[in-house]
Amino acid sequence: MKKQPPVSCANLSLLSVPIFWPMAAATKLLEAGVELNAKNAKFVREDVKIHNEMRPKLATPNKVRLDLRTMVVREYGRPGGIPALVHAPFAGHSAMIADYQKGQSLVETLLSNGVKHVALTDWKSATSDMKDFDIDNYLEEVVIAIDDLGGYVNLVGLCQGGWAAAMVAARFPDKVNSLVLAGAPLDTDAGDGPVKKMAHEYPMSFFEGLVALGGGLMRGEMMLQGWKNMNPLQHYFKDHIDLYEHVNDPAYVAKEETFAAWYENPIDLPGRWYLQVITQLFKENRLAKGSFVALGRKLSLREITCPTTLLAGASDNVTTREQIIDAARYLGTPKNHIVLETIPGGHVGLFMGHMALTEHWPRIARWMAEQRRRGPQQHEIALASAPFP
Repeated sequence: MKKQPPVSCANLSLLSVPIFWPMAAATKLLEAGVELNAKNAKFVREDVKIHNEMRPKLATPNKVRLDLRTMVVREYGRPGGIPALVHAPFAGHSAMIADYQKGQSLVETLLSNGVKHVALTDWKSATSDMKDFDIDNYLEEVVIAIDDLGGYVNLVGLCQGGWAAAMVAARFPDKVNSLVLAGAPLDTDAGDGPVKKMAHEYPMSFFEGLVALGGGLMRGEMMLQGWKNMNPLQHYFKDHIDLYEHVNDPAYVAKEETFAAWYENPIDLPGRWYLQVITQLFKENRLAKGSFVALGRKLSLREITCPTTLLAGASDNVTTREQIIDAARYLGTPKNHIVLETIPGGHVGLFMGHMALTEHWPRIARWMAEQRRRGPQQHEIALASAPFP
């Protein structure tokens, strides 16, 4: 039973005389009203803060290594050995998902498990003068980052950053020592997820209309409203009710503020880039089919011959398991150098879930750190021995 607060002597005096009972009741109501008004005011302040004032902030100390047109390259740890370049998703949110908060950070996990030098692609929001940037513009700057890091990296691609990382590994195999792709849609025709369904059922005129409304950009705010509208009860009602109920719980509020700093701050995408992704990758599946052209050359996933880990979420409805795990058959990497892992849970949990960061990524980090530098000759040997899909 919940322990009741002690009754003050003044209240006992009032309660001992029946004529004063209405006065005592009024006093309690007034006290309750003051507390309620204070809670209401606190809720309003916090709700405004969460939905309008929080900004993304990376959790782990870092420095800016490069400030490029499309991104800032963040550097962690200390130079030495083969660096890991984490290609964060470029899909409407910041790179904070890879360095979310202390104790819940992919970057921190890598640094703590044998990877001493890490870099992160911290994508900038597209501006109106970038509306005609395409996939090549972004690949070029990833290659610049790799060259600045010494020209040879362990490449980690998350979500939409995964197919871009695969493109780099296929286009420049001599620059990639090992490849880790998590929740990356390599074969967009596989599975039966809602993203595939939308890409195939909606006409291009729909997506072109969204870009036109954004003045040539795919506006992050528009995408955010779309994501929220997929579950309106949660985002427009339940989230606010939950905050009101827990507004006096510092741990709950801190958790909500951290999430809002990432989720409530979408970034804009170049319209041309966005339409190219929808058409060539999600509608036509050119990367898996070997017909996508990047930086002047037709790409084949068979050109990827480095040790590779493919990581999927068992209940991921953004990138279904089949889109990444089954895509192993397209790679040129020998089967004994391909690691396939499926983690219980959904999409975001792959990058910042407790199980992923404590049980799977530490093992992947140690595996990555163990990979030894390969020369061009080893790539040619691996490519010659790889079976055609």
